[in-house]
Amino acid sequence: MSPKIITIGAYGFDKESFFQALLAAKVDTFCDIRLRRGMRGSAYAFANSQNLQRRLGELGIRYVHIKELAPSKDIREKQNLEDKQLGIAKRKRATLGQEFIQAYEQERLSQFDAQKFLEKIGEAAQVVVLFCVEREPEACHRSLAAKRLARDLGLSVEHITPESLLIVG
Repeated sequence: MSPKIITIGAYGFDKESFFQALLAAKVDTFCDIRLRRGMRGSAYAFANSQNLQRRLGELGIRYVHIKELAPSKDIREKQNLEDKQLGIAKRKRATLGQEFIQAYEQERLSQFDAQKFLEKIGEAAQVVVLFCVEREPEACHRSLAAKRLARDLGLSVEHITPESLLIVG
């Protein structure tokens, strides 16, 4: 049986609503696809790797770091430059820039093997979440990774956001 794929970001959630959203979606496998797994500020301390792993463990949700889906520093810099040129704060970004998308697809997704991803998360994974920080899926590489999984494995993808909690995409 193929797993269900969901995405979520940290921005816009508080600690309680973030973990409640995961439980409501029946997530059993949490894939952290960030390169650096820390966040600034006390409001998002729950999403720092050690805190996150501890809480997920308490909830019975397996944590997996999928570093190969994380954009490199060079790729992130392309988005940072575009955000700066457009005067958009990272937390307010609604979409990814074309340079970021092209670089991410070339550097990360061209080498990505969906079958190996399934092997890494294990046969027991039924509801898998791809996690990064941005609020909107379209403003984050997790949407690109999810589209690739959907294409390669024939899976549907759903996105959890603070406003909608669960949207099909």
